[in-house]
Amino acid sequence: MGVLGATGDAAWGVYAACILALVPAGARWLRVAQREHYVPDSVSRFALRWWRSEPLNVALGGVALAGVILSGLWPLAAAATVVASALGPLHLSIRGRTSRLVPTRRLQSLAAVWLLAEAVVLGIGAAIGAPAPFAAAGLVAAPALVDAALFVTAPVERRLSERFVTMAAERLRRVSPTIVAITGSYGKTSTKNHIAHLVTGTKSVVATPASFNNRGGLARAVNEHLAEGTDVFVAEMGTYGPGEIRDLCRWCPPEIAVMTAIGPVHLERFGSQDAILTAKTEITERASTVVVNADDSRLAALGTTLEADRGLRVIRAGVDEPNADVRLCVDDGKVALVVGGTPVGMPVQLRPGIQPSNLACAVAVALHLGVPAETVVERIPTLSPVANRLTADTSSSGVYVIDDTFNSNPAGAGAALSALAAAPATGRRVVVTPGMVELGARQAAENEAFARAACEVASSIVVVGLTNRRALLRGARGQRPVVVVRTRDEAVAWVRANLGPGDAVLYENDLPDHYP
Repeated sequence: MGVLGATGDAAWGVYAACILALVPAGARWLRVAQREHYVPDSVSRFALRWWRSEPLNVALGGVALAGVILSGLWPLAAAATVVASALGPLHLSIRGRTSRLVPTRRLQSLAAVWLLAEAVVLGIGAAIGAPAPFAAAGLVAAPALVDAALFVTAPVERRLSERFVTMAAERLRRVSPTIVAITGSYGKTSTKNHIAHLVTGTKSVVATPASFNNRGGLARAVNEHLAEGTDVFVAEMGTYGPGEIRDLCRWCPPEIAVMTAIGPVHLERFGSQDAILTAKTEITERASTVVVNADDSRLAALGTTLEADRGLRVIRAGVDEPNADVRLCVDDGKVALVVGGTPVGMPVQLRPGIQPSNLACAVAVALHLGVPAETVVERIPTLSPVANRLTADTSSSGVYVIDDTFNSNPAGAGAALSALAAAPATGRRVVVTPGMVELGARQAAENEAFARAACEVASSIVVVGLTNRRALLRGARGQRPVVVVRTRDEAVAWVRANLGPGDAVLYENDLPDHYP
């Protein structure tokens, strides 16, 4: 066989190898798409995170790109792309450990469109006689092509979900409950659960389960849980961009809108807290009454605007604001309710893990719905914190464990450090954390500041994963011992091996394993 024939065979051999390597590469990036709720552009963002996460991944990424470039001159160079793409990014599991790939109907549809996009790239390469470089390029571009498939399938998925939304809207009209809708950068789920607890017993209440706060989740919650005779439906509403909450309110129009807080969460997507406020204010467009957390200066100002410009009834609830319509005065673990400047009942015990500002918003809603103030006060001591949100217990080994793993915002992290400082511990105090995410340009600075604050409370810090490792290490540098581990399981193992009776540990935030 001549040299040209051998070169041609090599090119087609590498072409076939690239096709085979699409299997592990595709599984990785499709899993990321699924875990990021099928948001277009999310996969490319995570791909950049992973390939830049550690020196070995940077090297593998460089090898993959070099293989694409050189394969135009020497087809066998694409073999380097195959190896690098099959192996890397290192530590990004194909199937997933904490966030497994689930072959749902939607994932299968996305995979089909992505494979079609890959086939187009492969077909062009074959047609023009350059199979190796095009196949290698398609392999490297797998995350971008998954994002392209997300853009293509988004309107189709929306159309497919429309019948469920229509069913939910019809059920809401038929049952005709008072709809309470809640949004905010954080505190949504806690406030929702508090409202349901305070109102139950006076009225029949249904609240959306877990964090069913997007279009599909909210429609599912209505269709599966809203029963005839329900007086109040409490809906949590989240958003990844402008217009999403407006769309939810179009078919699930709230009579009462609640805004819990505006903070630097999802800054990656929104760019600024002003943009976050604008998007979340959509929840007020169909409401007649708006409850705002008066301790949040942005929301306090918004309340004034809504009253002046739209004539809405605004109820201000809070802890720090002395002129709030509904105020909770907190002292030594007890809260006293003040309504319109008048104290109601005696101070009552508040369970650990309950955020008073969230509770104040919930109390305001309960009172507006007609629950007697005395009844509200009676029910406050029986409130339970949301699982994994600043809950505390003593383990079988005697370690006091504070679980705040469902948290990723600076305000909540600060509250968790206060809880660790107040923990009934006579020995060591340890913070276990991967840091906070989705804070945009502020992420590194916020994590560095958190580590510095943690050093004032903790005797040691355990840093989990790579996502915020550098920032956390900078913040803790020279102040406290720092342990670096790869996974949450390794962190738990370290705690079990090193802490005992009289010690305390705070697990602050947890990231699924599609994060570096």
